[in-house]
Amino acid sequence: MAPLITCMGEALIDFLPIVEGGRTIGFRMHPGGSLLNVAVAVARLGQPVALATKLSNDLFGSFLRSYAVAQGIATHWMVDDAAQSTLAFVAEVDGEPAFGFYGDGTADTRLTPADLPESLFAETAILHVGSISLLRGSTPTAVLAAVERLHGRALISIDPNLRPSLVRDELGYRALLDQLFRLSDLVKISAADLGWLMPGVALDAAAQALLAHGPALVVVTRGGDGVLAARPGAVLLELPAFRVTLADTVGAGDSFNAGLLTRLAELGAATRSGLEQLPATVLSEVLRFATAVAALNCTRPGADPPTRAEVEHFLRHGSMLAAPA
Repeated sequence: MAPLITCMGEALIDFLPIVEGGRTIGFRMHPGGSLLNVAVAVARLGQPVALATKLSNDLFGSFLRSYAVAQGIATHWMVDDAAQSTLAFVAEVDGEPAFGFYGDGTADTRLTPADLPESLFAETAILHVGSISLLRGSTPTAVLAAVERLHGRALISIDPNLRPSLVRDELGYRALLDQLFRLSDLVKISAADLGWLMPGVALDAAAQALLAHGPALVVVTRGGDGVLAARPGAVLLELPAFRVTLADTVGAGDSFNAGLLTRLAELGAATRSGLEQLPATVLSEVLRFATAVAALNCTRPGADPPTRAEVEHFLRHGSMLAAPA
């Protein structure tokens, strides 16, 4: 049986603007949330994936559950809740995006350790966590409890995917991140997020400092400047970005995570020892695959990760797969 990747965290509704004549005249509903995005991307790449979260029983929660099912995500660790769904609105004001976020006391912030069944711990080969799930309600406690239980038993992956404007208790948040970094095997982090964590520190030095917390691999994504990867006692790996026609970068990091975890699972590196023993040449191929997944996501608006066929065609031919007639 192929290793199961479990994403634990938020699933929410993004309302993206409908703009006419430079004005926002309405909003269009889209499924969103970093952990849901990663799960969708993993499913499209053909790897078994589950999403552990709490979903509202309101109409938005029903929409999210139906979307997850349609994408091929296992939903048996999704817990129903009476609280409302998290909503995020994006509007254009004077040519710049403005955000409205409605997430206090919402369903995906209310996950508890008691909501996590024994089957989750028995079946999960890779656990991926991070993003705004670490900021609100009881969900951070549930995430930390799952990471602690699976530490040493499953590959633990974290992408902080920081949202500094939503951080209310910076000291507490940094302490939680520190705990998670020490328990993680794989940390993927953007250059911008690393700059917030360690302001004024050069990227390579910051990556090495993060590596010293305990992960076996730290991957820093740098947008158009490519990817940097650090492992204990190894030379830093650097890979360039693919050049594509950019629509936007929404969901690019989530798609990168999915590509990275999918290839590690397929290569039998779904354990810390497997990750540590991965030759540099193979790791470079894994990072190239993940970079291609992210690049293709950026060619279309919103978080819309590619299928496995699209990625393989792109890697073989350097071009996108033509749409069916």
